[in-house]
Amino acid sequence: MEKIKCTAIVLAAGQGKRMNSKIQKQFLMLQGRPVLYYSLRCFQESPLIQEIILVTGEESITYCAQEIVEKFEFTKVSKVIAGGKERYDSVYEGLLACGTCDYVFIHDGARPFITEDILERGFVGAQETGACVIGMPSKDTVKLADPQGFVGETPERSRVWTIQTPQIFSYPLIRKAHESIRCRDMSGITDDAMVVEQETGVKVRLEEGSYQNIKITTPEDMAVAEAFLRQEKICKKTKNMC
Repeated sequence: MEKIKCTAIVLAAGQGKRMNSKIQKQFLMLQGRPVLYYSLRCFQESPLIQEIILVTGEESITYCAQEIVEKFEFTKVSKVIAGGKERYDSVYEGLLACGTCDYVFIHDGARPFITEDILERGFVGAQETGACVIGMPSKDTVKLADPQGFVGETPERSRVWTIQTPQIFSYPLIRKAHESIRCRDMSGITDDAMVVEQETGVKVRLEEGSYQNIKITTPEDMAVAEAFLRQEKICKKTKNMC
């Protein structure tokens, strides 16, 4: 039986305007290492992943190749390529750069707290229909606004999820969906699951990620991330002492 090949597409081309920093959020230092380092490390160490495509800005290719990939010996990173104007353009460039593979894990490089357990749950979910997104049930009541800025609808909280990454797809499915939708207006596209939903009709599986699987977007997120890493170190130290 042939081994299933999985490729991770890690997106690190965002400008991070809400961070109020001259340094892009994925390159900010988190306990001495770039934010991007942590997700790449997870994919590097995962037995599920055979190849990593790193998508960044044209001006950041050399930095990523030398100061992240080479420095930290991320040997699974086969290509560091330039992304596009929008996120969906960067994803498409990543898809085009993939060699022969069966599944792709599309992940935001500004989410440093993915784990092997999350990858495994997502992969199992993707094998069901060819499409799976990671997320968590919403802790908060969500209101949908009407065009005038009033509450239009309150969806049942038990059915509301906040979506994270990675999002995992059969490679032929997501490649075909992206190629199809590029012929139309893509301004409302916010994630890859939407592309699959609109272009294929395939049902997208939901699997739990983690409430710690945050996206670094604002300075407050960096403070939370530092706290998570400190707690992780304490837990490891306590475990080693036992």
